[in-house]
Amino acid sequence: MSLTAVLNNAASGVIAAQAGLRTSSDNVANTNTPGYARKMIDQEHRVLGGIGAGVEVTGVRRIVDTFLVAAGLAASSTASRWDTIASSLDNAQSLFGDPTSDTGYFSSLDKVWTTFQSLAQSPTSGILRSQSVAAVESFLDQTARINAELGRMTTVADARAAGAASDINDLLAQISVLNKEISRGSVVSGDTTGSENVQAGLIDKLATLMDIKVQPRPAGGVTIRSVEGHELVGDNAAVVAYRSTNSTPGYLAIQHAVGPEQVITVTGGQLRGFMDLRDTHLPGLSEQLGEFAARAAERLNAAHNASTSFPARSTLQGRDTGLDLPTAVSGFTGQSTLAITNASGVVQRTVQIDFTAGTLSVNAGPPTAFTPASFLTDLNTALGAFGSASFTNRALTLSATGTNGIAIDEGTSQKAGRAFSHFFGLNDLVRSSGHTTYETGLRTTDPHGFTAGQTITFRLSQEDGRPIRDVTVSVPAAPTMNDLLTALNSNTTGVGLVGAFSLDAQGQLSFTPGTAPPVAVSVSTDTTSRGVGGPTLSALFGLGVIERTSRANRLFVNPEIKADPNRLAVSKLDLTVAVGAPAISPGNGQGANALAAAGEKRTNFDAVGNLGALNVTLIEYAAQLGAAVGSRASSAETQRLSSESVSTEVSTRRASVEGVNIDEELVRLTTYQQAFNASGRMIQAAREMFDVLTSLV
Repeated sequence: MSLTAVLNNAASGVIAAQAGLRTSSDNVANTNTPGYARKMIDQEHRVLGGIGAGVEVTGVRRIVDTFLVAAGLAASSTASRWDTIASSLDNAQSLFGDPTSDTGYFSSLDKVWTTFQSLAQSPTSGILRSQSVAAVESFLDQTARINAELGRMTTVADARAAGAASDINDLLAQISVLNKEISRGSVVSGDTTGSENVQAGLIDKLATLMDIKVQPRPAGGVTIRSVEGHELVGDNAAVVAYRSTNSTPGYLAIQHAVGPEQVITVTGGQLRGFMDLRDTHLPGLSEQLGEFAARAAERLNAAHNASTSFPARSTLQGRDTGLDLPTAVSGFTGQSTLAITNASGVVQRTVQIDFTAGTLSVNAGPPTAFTPASFLTDLNTALGAFGSASFTNRALTLSATGTNGIAIDEGTSQKAGRAFSHFFGLNDLVRSSGHTTYETGLRTTDPHGFTAGQTITFRLSQEDGRPIRDVTVSVPAAPTMNDLLTALNSNTTGVGLVGAFSLDAQGQLSFTPGTAPPVAVSVSTDTTSRGVGGPTLSALFGLGVIERTSRANRLFVNPEIKADPNRLAVSKLDLTVAVGAPAISPGNGQGANALAAAGEKRTNFDAVGNLGALNVTLIEYAAQLGAAVGSRASSAETQRLSSESVSTEVSTRRASVEGVNIDEELVRLTTYQQAFNASGRMIQAAREMFDVLTSLV
């Protein structure tokens, strides 16, 4: 071997040892640097013409475990998702207060029952009347306040989801730039570990925002894909867009420089947490609150409509039923009695309505027939000079003439679970600015009442919010509810391929998924109207998230009763008294007793949020709702702790692989130092041999 070859071998050893010393020195210097992964040099024998020619440094690489990296990214995404959800639901739970406290939300309804109990003992007390009205108003105000805050939190979650998408775009762009830098450095076998460490930190941040899959690129850098494999970063970065509307679920889409927009799956990270809060958790709480408050109002109104004030009110103004009068009257069964009373509570005239027989009877006289179409005319005839009935804007109004008042004995009348006065809301204690109960009483043979050609558009979505397609259904010219159901459930122009709408015995319209996993149906737009100025299809039947989550904001105390608590119906009409005796008396507290007992009446509650359909009392449902709110928050907290535990464990193991061990680096420093000295001595020996040879010449 020539001296030149010896020198080249020794020089290569010096260069390799220097590279090794630099990497170990960098490792030691970055012992406590977050996100730093230790590095090592790769060496291989250099052979020229079959003869060893020293050593060559082929590159510098980071020491990472790809399995632990992937596991860490997945754990970080899951932990971030549940941390986002848990913190928000904890705040949502605090809105309801301590269920055992006298100042919590649920105690406000207990105060309603308590004040009415006190009023039943002293029905003439003006102070107790005012306190009772104030207690109902306080309950409704707290309901609206909580629901408004839930709505604000939903809006914030939506905005933060959009913000997370913007942050994702920034990270993808930076990762793409680093891909190019790392690729250029890899071509010349340079040390790219600095850029790789920076890129790894960006990837870790990205994983906290959404779940990703990361693959190394042969030329250096990484390819990042979504869960189902759509490329987010490769040669270039895709642009991520968060899409949502007020009435449909949010989803994520990506756009490359070339090609159409693609919808992608997001199952982890803060973005998924915000989307879950916006589309599931917070609306679920709002729907549960709305169901609770609406049923509480129903029970109070049922008791109030079955009672009367003293003296009886001269006018009973009904609510907007959303129906035309013939359809509203059709389907009633049983009997109800209207009584015109004077200022002393003495009955002046009675009109008994027998819905089953289809007859009206004045002062217990011979019955005369009526039909749903002729009901208003026949009722006015029966009332005669003592009163009148009118039907305007889908609301029934009964009035007494002069100084008389009108009181109602609900009797056995019934439709959609409500008696006559209750169904029309003639003497409601709690009013609403829209529809809050969706048992319309409509049957499949009843006219649907919507204008032919009007449309409602449904968004069909996957469980995670990804849209499948929009379906626009036109109101059919055929007139019945059965015809409308047929149009809604069409396989070609309706939702028939993914489920079916049905009308139950109480006239409530609901959708049942028919696929596994189930397809979610939301209302995108609704231009329908039941009659001129009437409710839309979604408003009448409570379809879509907007209708369901806004119920709790719509309830308020009847302004007439709020202005004059003496109009509170704390008495009962007694038609069994002798002629000339008052059928209503000021000391009668039976109505107040009925209001106080309203919370103990069993009620049908719809399945909302994470509560199934129940038949329980309001008091029992309040306990169920409080438990459900706490359970939702507790479950999220458990998921958070569990996922954080996994993330911490993976991070610890990853640090044991990637982190710098001072003892190991000292060994390497010593090894490289000795290699450097050995190569230096070899160069010195070659030099001395060269000097000897030169002196011999």
